[in-house]
Amino acid sequence: MNKNNIKYFLGATLLTTMLFTGCDDGDQIVDQITDNVQRGAVLRTVDLVSNELPIGEADGNFTVDLEVQDIENGGLVQDVEVYVGFRDNTDEFGPGTDVDEALVETISSSTFTIGEFGLPRFTYSVTLPELLSIVGRNESDITGGDQFTIRFELVLSDGRRFSFADNSGTLTGSFFSSPFLYTPLVICPVPEDFFTGDYSVVQTSGSSPFGIGDFLTQSPVTVVATGTNRSFGFTYDPGGFAVGYTMSMDLVCNLITGLSGTINSGSLGCNGGASSIGQTGTADVPYDFAVGDESFSFEINDFDPSADCGAAVPSTFTMTKL
Repeated sequence: MNKNNIKYFLGATLLTTMLFTGCDDGDQIVDQITDNVQRGAVLRTVDLVSNELPIGEADGNFTVDLEVQDIENGGLVQDVEVYVGFRDNTDEFGPGTDVDEALVETISSSTFTIGEFGLPRFTYSVTLPELLSIVGRNESDITGGDQFTIRFELVLSDGRRFSFADNSGTLTGSFFSSPFLYTPLVICPVPEDFFTGDYSVVQTSGSSPFGIGDFLTQSPVTVVATGTNRSFGFTYDPGGFAVGYTMSMDLVCNLITGLSGTINSGSLGCNGGASSIGQTGTADVPYDFAVGDESFSFEINDFDPSADCGAAVPSTFTMTKL
């Protein structure tokens, strides 16, 4: 649905509400507006079942449950076209080239089922081996961080089409959740219990912008797994300000990367009254299942986003499993 269609639709709805109890002339105006509105269609995400593609797992897949919505309760949609492409985000691994999207499948409305809201639904699922075949790649050509693009396009019975380019903020959020475009991520499988549980945290060098020498040293933290992401609750300067936040990182094919965390507190500030302190990883940390997850050391820059606390201060800390 393009922005103009949304704008007209919302305008018609508001006018209908305001003029419902009005005079006959008002009713005629509303009728003229609604009679001339050209409505489109959306494809709502009911459930994004799987959006990660583990290398080496033949049954690793992208799966999404979708619902068709239009002015005729899904009756306007004739087909759904599926386009697939590939984004090589690691040029040093494999050919180092993207693959433009191409039409790979057409889903007929005759295959839809009716969901709980009386609207047509269908499930789309495709495995990693199938995606590799579509874009002409082998497993040796991909690595963690690469992405496939899967785009859906609604084809209406009157010839109109709606897809990602027709989206607006109204459709990509809240109940509608209709992005049309998905980018499942290639990952290296990680055991659910790897780098999880209780760890001690000890600062081994550096200090914070406030001159706190042990701002990272504290009682044990609990590392929690969400897919290939690892995170733990953290207390900044436990002996002083004691401000809590969450540190997050990703396990991407033998590297712990994307280390980040942000503190938000009105009580923490410098000369200019800065309200937040952040940490970002400066170096990826290797991991090896054979070696285990007993200890990891990280380099970070401790900084104030508003620069009121001066330049970033390099620090290191070590996590040891308890």
